[in-house]
Amino acid sequence: MDHTFAAFPLWVIVIDYLLGIVMWTLIGRAAMNVFLPEDSDFFFMKFFVRATNPILRLFRPITPSFLLDPLVPVFVAWFFYMIRFYLMPWLLGYSVMGMLSFPLEGEIAQALYRMFGGGG
Repeated sequence: MDHTFAAFPLWVIVIDYLLGIVMWTLIGRAAMNVFLPEDSDFFFMKFFVRATNPILRLFRPITPSFLLDPLVPVFVAWFFYMIRFYLMPWLLGYSVMGMLSFPLEGEIAQALYRMFGGGG
């Protein structure tokens, strides 16, 4: 793990990774739904639907009924974004840090930079 995130306790990093995976899986479902119906036989679409349906059911009571079905996963992902980038840093006593400040996206950004931006 990069020294940038050494200031975070391990449990914070684990929670952020889990919340990040849920958030990006919800976004992935919405993106796949642009090209495929939810009942598609395509493996990845089946995975996204199966993995996110329990989360969508959990958030159904607070999901506005006027939202189009393909946008519901993005709405729910927004909650995970707000938790990760605003609530968690605030609860931990950090100032609100914003995009690429938590480990999951930071690690991905650093890997992409090493692959395409040249640096180490």
